[in-house]
Amino acid sequence: MNPPSRLPVTAIILAGGRATRMGGMDKGLVELCGRPMIAHVLAALEPQVAHVMINANRNLARYAAFGCPVVADADDDFLGPLAGLSAGLGAAKTDLVLTAPCDCPLLIPDLTKRLHAALEREDAEIAVAFDGERLQPVFALVQRKLADSLAAYLGAGDRKIDRWFARHRLARVDFSDCPENFINVNDPTERSALEARLAAHDRSD
Repeated sequence: MNPPSRLPVTAIILAGGRATRMGGMDKGLVELCGRPMIAHVLAALEPQVAHVMINANRNLARYAAFGCPVVADADDDFLGPLAGLSAGLGAAKTDLVLTAPCDCPLLIPDLTKRLHAALEREDAEIAVAFDGERLQPVFALVQRKLADSLAAYLGAGDRKIDRWFARHRLARVDFSDCPENFINVNDPTERSALEARLAAHDRSD
């Protein structure tokens, strides 16, 4: 049985992008405060869910060393987060799949719980985070039964997340109280800035 605090959800950490702004380096493996970025994401997600998988298209053995199953996109064209979600929906055994990116190391501890509560409350098929200004579509809880719908959408050549979301019952979940959840690291400058911020926070404790 899962610990009571863990929901029956499979989390898919999206680490399958090209990371062009990071100079092509695999963002999940870029170190932040002495640990690969994905290690921060794993530490935040593992207490929240029953299972964690990593979606990656490069460095598969290095990602597997973190102890989670690694699933690659169905093709090698780096088609974006929907392709990663599709891979996760196909591999998951739970009815619900959570997505989170590998470059947001400050994930809040109740991300899954809040998305799950909204999904059930609104009888939705997808719950997606809203930061107070815009949707944050890579932070979403999706019913696994939508796997065929997403595969067909991608097979038709479509890539836009919001257009696929619009085909299904959608709950927008307000996370405007925790903007740190959406802080991401796209390039070396952002990495250095976040490291400095975290170091300053540690010194103040």
